[in-house]
Formats: sequence, C-alpha cells, structure tokens
Amino acid sequence: MKASIALLTPVLLIAMTTTIAITPLKAVGTNSTSNNKVTANQTVNKTSTNPTISSKNTTPTMNAGLQPNLAKINVVASFFPIYELVKAVGGDRIDASVLIPVGAEPHNFDPTIQEIQKANSANLLVYNGASMEEPWIHNLTPQNAVDTSKGINLLANPNDIDIKGPNDPHIWLDPVLAIQQVQNIRDGLEKVDPKNTAYYNQNAQNFIGQLNKVDTAFRGNLSSSNCPKRDFIPFHLAFGYFAAHYGLTQHPIHEGLTPSGEVLPQKLVEVVNLAKNLGLKVIYNEDLIDPRSSQAIAEQIPGSKVMVLSPVERINATEQKAGIGYLDKMYQDLAAFKVGLQCKI
Repeated sequence: MKASIALLTPVLLIAMTTTIAITPLKAVGTNSTSNNKVTANQTVNKTSTNPTISSKNTTPTMNAGLQPNLAKINVVASFFPIYELVKAVGGDRIDASVLIPVGAEPHNFDPTIQEIQKANSANLLVYNGASMEEPWIHNLTPQNAVDTSKGINLLANPNDIDIKGPNDPHIWLDPVLAIQQVQNIRDGLEKVDPKNTAYYNQNAQNFIGQLNKVDTAFRGNLSSSNCPKRDFIPFHLAFGYFAAHYGLTQHPIHEGLTPSGEVLPQKLVEVVNLAKNLGLKVIYNEDLIDPRSSQAIAEQIPGSKVMVLSPVERINATEQKAGIGYLDKMYQDLAAFKVGLQCKI
C-alpha cells in the first residue's frame, strides 16, 4: 500500500525532499583524531580522558577466593557492554577501564596512538569479537586477549560495508549469549591470574545468575500469550540475535548494522505503511541518535509514539553519573518492548 503524499505532515514532507543524515547528538563527546578528550567521560573524572565508569549493579561485593595484598590486574575492555561484563567477573581484583569512551559511537571507532598503547600495556584486553572491532583490533598487540564471541554461533553480516567483517556483532543483546561471553571472560582472567580462579569463577556464576533472571523476565513478559504483537521497529539492525531468541521480527528504520548513515525518504514512507499494516503504535529510536526519522514516522500513525529501545552500545552522561549499567539497560528495554508489543501485563 502506497502512502498518499497529500496526507503527510510537514515533517515527513520535508523528509521526502531531504535525506536525513544519522549522526550522534552533539551533547555526547566522541573520539576525534584531533582531540582525544571526551566530554561525556570528563564529567565523571576530569583528570582522565577515558576513566573507569562505575555500575551500581555489576560490581561484586563478595571476597571468596581473593588473594590479599596483590597488585590488581590491568584489564582493558573494548566498549561499554564488554566493560560491564568484565567488571562483573573481575570485581575488586582487577583495575578495569574501557577503550572506547562509553558515550562514543563504537562502530565508528578508530584508536589513537595513545589508545593503542593503553591496550597493548594491559595485562588483558577483552573485546566483543563477531566483527565489532574490525579492522583495528588486529593492530593491537596486547599481552593477553579474550574474544568474547568464541564458541557462539554467529549471524552473518548482511553486506553492511560499515561492518568490516563477516558477522553481526550484537551478541550482547541476547542474555543467553552474554552468558557465554561471561564464561570466556572468566577463563581469560583465570589464565592471567590463576591464584584468584575461585574468586573469578564465583563472580561469573553470580552474574550468570543475574543474566538468567533477565532471560526469564524477557521470556515470561514477551511470550506470545502475553504480547499479541511479534514485530517491532527499532532504529537500526541491532536485534538479530535477540529477536531470534524470543521469537520476534525486527523491521529497522535504518537497515545497517550500525546506526550511522542515511535514512532515505522512501524508507520513511515504507516504514509508515509497514507499521500501519502491522498495527504497531510504537516507533523506536535509540540512545544518543537524532530522533527525527522516528518522529517523522510516528507523525503519520494515529495514536503512535516514539520510545527509546537501546542497543546497549553506549550510555549518556546522565546515565554515567547515575551508575546505570548493562542490566539496567536490559530491563529498560524490556519495559519498552512491553509497550511496543502491546503486552497485556
């Protein structure tokens, strides 16, 4: 069914003649080749351009198996969700930091010389894998490294040229796959620091328990018996693993595996028609992305609204200050899904 141009609001009429470029909001600092400082991170610690950001729900408090009076292991994680998993397993025994600033768009990252040196000097570098850090990860020569995608059955990259590898990287959005990532991190830490094996293993088990609770919450709340809608419209193609696990179908506004690029006017009309045909009343945008495309679509659908559905790739400065972590973001997504899928409870 073709949309009638005469019925389009001024917002979408403008979009029909103007391609909307997708760019991160300026309020959040990103990496620059001319300036390594990141404003969003400096609000947490002004003495560092890339500080450790705390999370209120992922740092273990238990001390089982901890060997006292030993120097902490220096661990560098590639970006926000991996950093969260690393902290959960490493706890007080590691000094964790993140390579890609937590407010930066991770798909477009290219490390500076200083960041390469930081990764290479760490006792352990932990990265997502699954084409997320391609191709720059191959320029690093850390003492030890963990590819957290090891052992996971990966989805193929649907010919997105912005992903410099063969796979869809968004494995962390499926909490069951995140369990495998946690296990890989545990194994890497135990190899580098075998004296604290019991500590890392206990921390991993504790966090795996939390991930199982997340999975149970999603399976229970998003079941077909509770939610009549099985389709959703995210901003970009980030939910392949998640959708497959929970029996859903994604119809992204931007069809790439990264949020960067352009949304053509024809695509906006296509999504409007799709949403109407499927009876969807929620159009999702995501963290730190220009909302105009989502808003233009929602304008054409009576009773619809725009909500944030996070790919959990980064967080904003306010969330950093509040200590929002991976688990928090996943439960926020659950609440957003319940609205979009028109769940009963």
